Amino acid sequence: MKARIIETKRGARCRVLEAGSGLPVVFFHGAGGLLADNPFLDQLAARYHVFAPELPGYGESIGEELLEDMLDFTLHGWDVVGALGLTRPHLVGHSMGGMIAAEMAATAPNDLDKLVLAAAAGLWIEEHPIPDIFALLPGQLVELLFQDPVRGQALLTGGADFSDMEVFKEFYLGQQRRLAMAGKILFPIPNRRVSKRLYRVTASTLVLWGEADRLIVPAYAERWARLIPNARVALVPDAGHMLPYEQPEAFVGAVSRFLG
Repeated sequence: MKARIIETKRGARCRVLEAGSGLPVVFFHGAGGLLADNPFLDQLAARYHVFAPELPGYGESIGEELLEDMLDFTLHGWDVVGALGLTRPHLVGHSMGGMIAAEMAATAPNDLDKLVLAAAAGLWIEEHPIPDIFALLPGQLVELLFQDPVRGQALLTGGADFSDMEVFKEFYLGQQRRLAMAGKILFPIPNRRVSKRLYRVTASTLVLWGEADRLIVPAYAERWARLIPNARVALVPDAGHMLPYEQPEAFVGAVSRFLG
C-alpha cells in the first residue's frame, strides 16, 4: 500500500495507507496501531479503495494534543474522511477503532454507507469485565489478544531483533506513545457511554468477532447487535481479539460479503 500524509482542518497531520479502487472503505485501527504487515488491508484493496489512517500519536501521525476526549476522536475521524475527499464511505473499525467508528456512525448517521465493527471496544457488561490492558505485562496482553500467543508475539514485533538496544528502544518508545494516546478513551475502562447513542445509527452494521476472543468476549457482539437497530453478528472461528491479523482471509471474506 502507498502512504501519504494528510492534514485535517484542525491541524492534525496523519499518515494514511491507501490502495485499490472502487467503493471507499476507511479502516480505523485498534490501540496497538497498524502493524508492520497488514495483509487484510491488501486483500480488501483487491475489491475496494481502502484508506487506513493512523491516529495522531501513531507512527508518523502528529497532533496528539488536539484529541482529548471521545468527541475529539469522533470528529477527528470525520475530519480525516473530509480531508480524503470521501462521500459516504464504508467504515470498518477494529477494537478501539470500532469504538471510534461506532461513535462516528451515531454522530453523523447519514454520512456513511455501511459499518463494520470488529471486536469493538466501547461497551461494558458487568458480568464480563474487560481486563485493564494498561496494567498487564506484555506476555499477559499477548495471551489475551491472540488465540495463538506465539504467532501473535511475532506479528506484534514484526520480527524485530530486541537484542539490538536501539531497535528495542525505538519499539518501546513507540509503544508508550501509542498507549498514551489510546488511554485517553480506554483508561481506566473503555466505556464512554456510546450505548446511549447507538439508537441513532442507521447504517447497516456487521458486528464481527473472534470466537476465541479473551480480551472482549463474544458476549459483547450480541450486546452491540441489540443496541444498533440494523445489525447482524458473524463469528470468526480460530480467532482471538486480533482477528484481522489471525484470520485475514476469513475477516476479509466476511467484510466483503457484507459490503457487497
